[in-house]
Amino acid sequence: MQTAIKAGAGVLLCLVISLPLLSVAHAGPNDAVNSPIVEEGEKEIGFQFGTSRARGGTRESALSIGLAYGMNAWWSTELTAAANRHTPDGWRFDAFEWENKFQLTETGKYPVDVGVVLEVERPADRAEGWELHFGPLFQMEFTPRLVANLNLLLGRHIAADKPGSTELDYQWQLRYRWKPELELGAQGFGSLGPWRDWLPFDQQLHQAGPAVFGKLPLGGHQALVYNAAWLLGANSNTPGHTLRLQLEYEY
Repeated sequence: MQTAIKAGAGVLLCLVISLPLLSVAHAGPNDAVNSPIVEEGEKEIGFQFGTSRARGGTRESALSIGLAYGMNAWWSTELTAAANRHTPDGWRFDAFEWENKFQLTETGKYPVDVGVVLEVERPADRAEGWELHFGPLFQMEFTPRLVANLNLLLGRHIAADKPGSTELDYQWQLRYRWKPELELGAQGFGSLGPWRDWLPFDQQLHQAGPAVFGKLPLGGHQALVYNAAWLLGANSNTPGHTLRLQLEYEY
């Protein structure tokens, strides 16, 4: 784990140095809550979908398909292709993404499991430059059955045509381990605006709602892992309703 800590510290230093060169990034309706836990040798085919209905009646939808692999006990990497749709337009390719996750603590050794994630995205619209997402991942078991996650993420663009600020996003999740095939809980996502100068509440983005989770064994080392949530907006600047779904085939 010492190697993992050094790697995470190096990534953090690179991001801090590059902050003045970047501009703002935005979350999508298919965003998922990332876990700090890495499973060595695990391979995944992942699918994420989300659709949001704005209070004015327009709809934004997004989907992505990715391939992930646990390189070792502390590092996993994933390549993803994403598409989106804004009504009344049709679907269009949105971006390629490369995500790297580093687990910094041994699972269950401390009260909080800690990791860090770095995602590099190349949007189809070259005027957006290169997009970065970076931040710490936290997971805590309050009881053997109740698990909580909290992620704090900075999002920015490199070499975009229009300069902007670094924005702070968050993700949280509560999960009750009822049984492996069906767990109950809640999820929430939001954006506070520039990380050093938050927007007024009515200009921020906040949504939360009930969620379900589960893992369905398929034999051998194969399994289908899912989670889905119905999210409600907390203010007029947030979509009124968002439905999101994540499926992963592990093998």
